[in-house]
Amino acid sequence: MVTLAEVARHAGVSASTVSYVLSGKRPISDPTRQRVRASIERLGYQPHAGARALASSRSRIIALMVPLRTDMYVPVMLEIAVAVATAARAHGYDVLLLTGEEGPSALRRVTGSGLAEAVILMDVQLDDERLPVLRAAGPPSVLVGLPADPAGLNCVDLDFAAAGALCVEHLAGLGHREVAVIGESPGVYARHTGFAERTLRGLRDRAAELGVRLLHRPCEGGHDAVAGVLARILDERPGVTAFVVQNETAVEPLLALLRRTGRAVPEDVSVVAVCADQVAAQASVALSSVAIPAQELGRRAVERLIGRLARPDDDEATGVELLTPALTVRDSSGPPPPR
Repeated sequence: MVTLAEVARHAGVSASTVSYVLSGKRPISDPTRQRVRASIERLGYQPHAGARALASSRSRIIALMVPLRTDMYVPVMLEIAVAVATAARAHGYDVLLLTGEEGPSALRRVTGSGLAEAVILMDVQLDDERLPVLRAAGPPSVLVGLPADPAGLNCVDLDFAAAGALCVEHLAGLGHREVAVIGESPGVYARHTGFAERTLRGLRDRAAELGVRLLHRPCEGGHDAVAGVLARILDERPGVTAFVVQNETAVEPLLALLRRTGRAVPEDVSVVAVCADQVAAQASVALSSVAIPAQELGRRAVERLIGRLARPDDDEATGVELLTPALTVRDSSGPPPPR
């Protein structure tokens, strides 16, 4: 590897001059700076990341906490993570991915060591146990999600309450009055995961306003679990004419089971989903859906974090940004069958 001393010899300057050109801590004349830059490029010199971090107190690393739980739809989480890494690199930062479920201890370990100078948190719960660490003079941070109390935090997310309301409005507008919701796995609600709780609140509030009877049932992924949940729903509410699904792994089993029981989509029953756009568009019946803007969430999280790093004492650099949801109508929704 090329050393700083070799760059200095090649440029005909002292090692300290090369260091000052790299750090910008002292003014260097334009001809000297250009000569040093030319030698760096010619020799392919790369400053040592650890030394650079010690010198500047900045590691240029963002820690991304994204617990990959078995009851979450991992492809969407990874799409957000890739968007974060791409946007961070464009701003000169690298990303340290933390996929475990250590919670506050992992946050303290990474930020306390100085390994990362900022943090992005995903899989945010309403009463997330990581938040006290951030509020206690923690590092600059952004949440991809919305806790129950976002005061003093920097958050970006889809407006999931509005997404739930959109689904009910669409179905009510078609004439449906009995709607069942097939939700996330029970563990997601047990943890009070923000996006699931907020979607359910939006569904319930708008249904009450529009006079729609709503039944919500959590559901594990897989054919057998969906079959059991569907059987219970039809037993409790035989008049159901529409389903809202917020569980990507339940989409295809539900459509297959409806076909097996002689219920055509959308002639006999409508299905609307809050899910990844790819899942909705490629389903066996193209689903009317509210998409999860994964790439936009990742990009906006990084932009908000860079703004916070640039203005660490500016309270205007914090706050909540909720992306407006949009419902795309496809083949799976229509009027209910005649009574």
